[in-house]
Amino acid sequence: MTSAKTIYAGCDQKLEIILREAAHIFARKGFRGATIRDIARQTGISLAGLYYYFRSKDELLFLIQKHCFEWLTLSLEQQLEGVADPVARLRLLVKNHLEYFLTNMREMKVLSHEAESLDGAFLAEIEQIKRRYYKICLSVVQELINAGKMKELNPRITVMSLLGMMNWIYNWYDAKRDGKVHDLANPMTEIFLRGILR
Repeated sequence: MTSAKTIYAGCDQKLEIILREAAHIFARKGFRGATIRDIARQTGISLAGLYYYFRSKDELLFLIQKHCFEWLTLSLEQQLEGVADPVARLRLLVKNHLEYFLTNMREMKVLSHEAESLDGAFLAEIEQIKRRYYKICLSVVQELINAGKMKELNPRITVMSLLGMMNWIYNWYDAKRDGKVHDLANPMTEIFLRGILR
């Protein structure tokens, strides 16, 4: 399963610690409620040491979002490579998304709750990465429609509904009750493909 360390691949070790712990604090206190001093206390790194890696709290949130969305997108692209069957591609999309978020619940909460906390160039770059991920998801759904495996529903509404179903799991997921990734991915894929009626 994916670890937080993998998400922050490419960071040096200290920045990885900062991003991981900052995500923990933002998830607990909210972006507006958290301070750089909170992060300094949590990491044991001085304020000067923190500001070596970022210039503002906004940039710190940007770095967390950037690493998370880039990892999610690259991982999906790699898993889909060489897979032609549209249904298999959908299953991989769901598995990749859930595996990432179940392993990184704090980051998931930050991405969901702080989606509109950035602006300017930071927001523009995050929106660009998110659009890339959305386009991959859209192509997977369109392939299902083209192959006659799915009703000809509005592809955008279909994709946004699927993402909405998967993104909200941090509010209710309980590992003891709900199981591991495949325990969630299989029923979610079936609900998405076939609905719940017999």
